[in-house]
Formats: sequence, structure tokens, C-alpha cells
Amino acid sequence: MAPDLTTVTVRAPRLVLRPYLLDDVEEIAAACVDPLIQHWLPALPSPYTLDDARTFVTGVVEPMAAGTDLMLAVVGRGDGRLVGSIGLHRIGDQRGHEIGYWIAPWGRAHRYAAEATDALARWAHAHGMHRVHLLAATANVASCRTAELAGFLREGVLRESHRDRAGGPQDMAVYSRLATDPAPAMLSA
Repeated sequence: MAPDLTTVTVRAPRLVLRPYLLDDVEEIAAACVDPLIQHWLPALPSPYTLDDARTFVTGVVEPMAAGTDLMLAVVGRGDGRLVGSIGLHRIGDQRGHEIGYWIAPWGRAHRYAAEATDALARWAHAHGMHRVHLLAATANVASCRTAELAGFLREGVLRESHRDRAGGPQDMAVYSRLATDPAPAMLSA
């Protein structure tokens, strides 16, 4: 029996991945106006407003209830402050399940993205999802490093498969992690 995605909470050493709350709207909006998040996530509205954040929070429930996507706030265990977002998309797709993430400017340089990605991959594997993958723009060095720290192996590049905010072509690196892969080195470092 599949888990109820609307109630999933995943714990990591320093983080909790939990369902979004309306109380998260202000921090989401503050994070999503960041130039780096705007640059690497071209589908985000620009400018990003409180209404956009509210629509995001209220809109994540439907795909979770349908069992196709899991969207979680990444918050610090100690203070509960939102430091990012992570999702597991295309649940049930035979081609694999895709992880996506962003980290707020105030949460960067702590390896939170790698810790959250590792935790969500472990959760997916524990729930019968043998293969999870993620895509990162080849020019997004931080996101590529996150994938590697979280134990994902680079499989190749999808050349000019995506568009950047200006509409130009963008190469995407494909990373995957199997349930049978060894634990990531980041956990022992």
C-alpha cells in the first residue's frame, strides 16, 4: 500500500522534510526572489510574490493526494526555519522518480541540499522505488556537487534539453541513485 503523501515527514540528521504550511509563505517568497533561484528555476514567476508562494503552498496538496508528487519544506531541526524545498516527482513512472530541490540563500553553504536529497532518496528506496534520478544544469556547479555528495552517479548529459529563463538552450546532467548503491561518502565525512 502506497503512503499518504500528504502526511509524509522525513527526518535527516539536521533537517526535517515536512509538508508545507501556510506559515511558510513568507519564507518561500523571500527565498524565491533570490537571483540564483530565479536563474536556475526558469519556470518560477518573476517577480515572485507572496501570492505566488501562497498559490504554491495550496497547490502542492492536489498532486500529493493523487500520489504523483511529493513536495516538502526543508526546515532546520533546531529552529524549524525553512531553508529550502525538495520534491519527488513522477512517482509511479516506470522511467524513474525525479528529485528536485532548491535552497534559500540563508541555508546555503551547509550542505543542506545534499542532506535532504540523501534523506529523500533513502525514503524513496524504502518505499519500493529502486531508482531515483535528478537533473542539474551542467553550468550549475553547486547543484551537480549536491548530487554527488548525496551519492548520485552522473550518467550523462541531455544536450540542450531544457531552456533557461531567456529561452536559450541548456544542457542538463543526469544523475541517479539506485537502492543497491553504497551509502554516500558525505555521510561519513
